[in-house]
Amino acid sequence: MCNLKPVYEFTNKRKLCKNCFIHWFEKKILYTIRKYKMIQRGDIVGYFKSKHFRSVVLEEILNMIEKHIYVKIKKLPKIKDTLTKTVDRLKVDKLVLSSSLDLTAYHIVNEVINGDVENLDYIFPVEKLGKKSKIINPLYLFLDREILLYAKLKKLKFKVSKVRKDKIEKFIDKLEEKHPEIKRAIVKGYLRTIN
Repeated sequence: MCNLKPVYEFTNKRKLCKNCFIHWFEKKILYTIRKYKMIQRGDIVGYFKSKHFRSVVLEEILNMIEKHIYVKIKKLPKIKDTLTKTVDRLKVDKLVLSSSLDLTAYHIVNEVINGDVENLDYIFPVEKLGKKSKIINPLYLFLDREILLYAKLKKLKFKVSKVRKDKIEKFIDKLEEKHPEIKRAIVKGYLRTIN
């Protein structure tokens, strides 16, 4: 099926059909959660609902996780305070954000070029938030095009809003076209320098 009806092709030319891609995506999400110890049994996991494709996929994944791991998923209201005050007030153990590999790579390169490396916050798979809570990014290892494809294949209802990209983001996108895996290399390279 994968060679006859491929929906996705990796840089090594391996192809995946619809069912195999969905299985690969969900398996990789669970791997990411386990690898970085994002969610433990009994956690109260909060997220902000949105129609953006990343957020819609995240909500789908959280529903899947709720069935496999004993956790409580909580949809959070819009922020009126800081993130820390919001999670403390609502007694949330983990706050889920929808950062992707694309967003993280853009953020790293932008801050390095502008000389603001100290502003590289919330770019890790797991970050502390206040004294008790943590921010987690289950989509951390996925490119936007993989997340968008998953949303389409699962027939999720989402909106793709036009985003105006700056020169750095456009440059990185062009690099990724010529040299696939460059975004992954940027993130992995940065993580190696601070570990």
